[in-house]
Amino acid sequence: MKVVVVESPAKAKTINKYLGSDYHVLASYGHVRDLPPKDGSVDPAEDFAMIWQVEGKSEQRIKDIQNAVKGADTLILATDPDREGEAISWHLAEELTRRKVLKNVAVQRVVFNEVTKSAVLDAFSSPRELNRELIDAYLARRALDYLVGFTLSPVLWRKLPGSKSAGRVQSVALRLICEREAEIEVFKPREYWSVTAKLRNEENKVFSARLTHLDGNKLDRFDLPDEATTMAAVRRLEDASSFTVQKVERKQVRRNPHPPFTTSTLQQEASRKLGFGATRTMRTAQKLYEGLEIGGETVGLITYMRTDGVSISAEAIAATRDMVGEKYGQNYLPDAPRVYKSKAKNAQEAHEAVRPTDVSRHPSEMKAYLDSDGARLYELIWNRTVASQMESARFDQVSVDIDVDVGQATLRATGSILTFDGFLKLYQEGKDDQKDANAGEQSEDDDKDRRLPKLTEGDRPTRDAIEPEQHFTQPPPRYSEASLVKKMEELGIGRPSTYASIIQVLQDRNYVVLDKRRFVPEDRGRLVVAFLSSFFERYVQYNFTAELEEQLDDISGGRIDWKIVLRSFWDAFNEAVGNTKDLTITEVIDALDEDLGPHFFPVDPKNPDKDPRLCPTCSQGRLGLRLGRNGGFIGCSNYPECRFTRALAVPGEGEDGENGEAAFPRVLGKDPETGLEVSLRKGPYGIYAQLGEPVEKEKPKRASLPKGLPHSDVTLEVALGLLSLPRDIGPHPEDGEMITAGIGRFGPYVKHGKTYRSISNDDDVLTVGLNRAVSLIAEAPARRGAVEPLRVVGEHPDDKEPINLFKGRYGPYVKHGKLIASLPKTAEMESFTLEAAVELLKVQAEKAKTKKGGKKAPAKKAAAKKKAPAKKTAAKKTAAKKPAAKKATAKKKAPAKTTASSED
Repeated sequence: MKVVVVESPAKAKTINKYLGSDYHVLASYGHVRDLPPKDGSVDPAEDFAMIWQVEGKSEQRIKDIQNAVKGADTLILATDPDREGEAISWHLAEELTRRKVLKNVAVQRVVFNEVTKSAVLDAFSSPRELNRELIDAYLARRALDYLVGFTLSPVLWRKLPGSKSAGRVQSVALRLICEREAEIEVFKPREYWSVTAKLRNEENKVFSARLTHLDGNKLDRFDLPDEATTMAAVRRLEDASSFTVQKVERKQVRRNPHPPFTTSTLQQEASRKLGFGATRTMRTAQKLYEGLEIGGETVGLITYMRTDGVSISAEAIAATRDMVGEKYGQNYLPDAPRVYKSKAKNAQEAHEAVRPTDVSRHPSEMKAYLDSDGARLYELIWNRTVASQMESARFDQVSVDIDVDVGQATLRATGSILTFDGFLKLYQEGKDDQKDANAGEQSEDDDKDRRLPKLTEGDRPTRDAIEPEQHFTQPPPRYSEASLVKKMEELGIGRPSTYASIIQVLQDRNYVVLDKRRFVPEDRGRLVVAFLSSFFERYVQYNFTAELEEQLDDISGGRIDWKIVLRSFWDAFNEAVGNTKDLTITEVIDALDEDLGPHFFPVDPKNPDKDPRLCPTCSQGRLGLRLGRNGGFIGCSNYPECRFTRALAVPGEGEDGENGEAAFPRVLGKDPETGLEVSLRKGPYGIYAQLGEPVEKEKPKRASLPKGLPHSDVTLEVALGLLSLPRDIGPHPEDGEMITAGIGRFGPYVKHGKTYRSISNDDDVLTVGLNRAVSLIAEAPARRGAVEPLRVVGEHPDDKEPINLFKGRYGPYVKHGKLIASLPKTAEMESFTLEAAVELLKVQAEKAKTKKGGKKAPAKKAAAKKKAPAKKTAAKKTAAKKPAAKKATAKKKAPAKTTASSED
């Protein structure tokens, strides 16, 4: 018997059908070991010895594999064909060796780039050993990420309250977003003008030409800076008596197709064309790779989706060319196959590009087997792959120069005619909005589809109109997911396989938000970047991060020892961290204030003489950044005499501002009962209403806005209603107990006794009446008992009773009889299989048995406690020999030197 381990149950199911009864295929569900999330898991003093632990849910996976291996002669590790997959295989081999179950068991490694029968069987016919260089590269990356995270994050927590974490790559990506925002904030639009002439040719057809030369000089963009200068030029053209075509240039331009997708280009195009985030793209691609059943056969639809390579196999090229010739005709087929080579300077292992495993599976045919996301992404991959082997598109490009008989002026008309669509018949790459302050008002792309009428040298077109147009330079756009991924790849920051997780971490930490598909840094994110740039500048430099990535790639290529890289990094980094030990909060505030002062205290362009830092309460103090227990805020220098504070937000950035956002704090009026001022404010957890100001140490009353209530709709009456919550609605007609309404952790609710019932968006917590509240309370228990399953997963093999899939308050779960088991976070509800459900329920049943069997524990614990004093004394004695004990521990665990999972 041969035991095969892959990463996912879906892939295990597929491969099991290919291999037959002599093989037992199991899933590891990703990584089975990781560095414990505590200090000391990587020890630089012990030559970077690493301590590994099997994570909670992985223990059962390991046990299942362990039990299967006991009766086997061969263990075949078939995890993904990249650095991370090699690491998972290594972890499995190391852990099973530690558990002494691999004696007399051969261990083999196989890799395949696509989950098809031919690819899998071919891989199994030529197994190899684990790749030590790839493992070392993984160890180095994991150790670096751990050392940065567990060394730098505590510094942030101590010196910058309210911050959550820093990471080797995430912090550099965050810097990109924050620096772009700073560019936008300081950008000053500059006015410029252009002049366009509307002309008619001899056949009376209208075309446009731009003024390019005046007084014999070529006009640069800002040579017509204002209306007066422009109108003078317009009048001169209007006074002209003739326009003569001086020169006509025609040339044929070819545009070649783009190569098939890499991980990053797939993420970029899915963002542009489908509106998918990087995480959604990779999750959908994973399903397409792992396979689904089509016509009685389980197959993967695309090749492995984590790759830097742009090449595809000779067989795939041949099949794609056959498809082009058959479907589109021989004139769309180039004379020779197109061969692509990666331009990435640090391209990782040489995998194929992302392509369909069988190009004959047309997207229109696959729609019946795929959900909406899968169908759309598969079509994108199929189109890009087929287009990459199609003929170039051809354009006739025309440029016409027209002399004007006054003022030595020249007009230019440009146009382009598509003469053969070639690959554009199937696919055209999307574009990012990359206009910036230095971009011209018109690009070649603007002229691409403009068609000019027939014009020849010597023609004298007639004038219809001369049209001036005002322009303003535009700031650089905020990053979209596509443009951020593209920029990170250009700079060599991170790996394509980690872009999705990096972007997700930044959002999870509330460092950035996506607004209209663009990244906007939160103030806490900007504080982190300002702190790191001030005190750890080297480690958030783009070139430093890119050079480190290159070193990691050198490790995977066997060109450098991984511990040399770690030692070089750690010595300098540890010294930099040590230099911050004596850093005072005042020094931190001064550095942040200098960096972010222009952001938080911008000069009002309508009143430039007004000091933006003057305290609005005491009119004497200077506003500045302050650091409190829960993070940063704006405060007055006259504290404690003046207690003015406001959340970290830009004043004046309101409904009257350019961004269309509300200015905070916003005064709504005064409470008629207390006379205190009622205001709307913005805090780290959203917008809230506040009654009055802090008095000494007493905080004012506050109330969060319910979800779905726009802050622009909040009036004084609404705010007072929110501040009065919870409110009494009325006594319940059955028992007379008061029903109340309020806003809690999970939103608006009504409460009767111990029964809570959430209020829907159709009801208003401020106005919901007694009848409606009684109805909501009555519905609560009925709804809980009548939950319908989302689907039946299948029959349990033991008793043939159904296993149902539900979605509950805390996520999806499966239920068999009275036994309930939550799905892992990585599991997909739509594809969760019967086998996985049975296994999950089995683990849950064993846990339940363990809990029941442990009821007699208190007596044993009591006995253990009696002996505790002796043990404590011994512990105290050995504490004095701490260094020696540490070395001994490190040596004991040395065999488990390894590294764990995802990069930040």
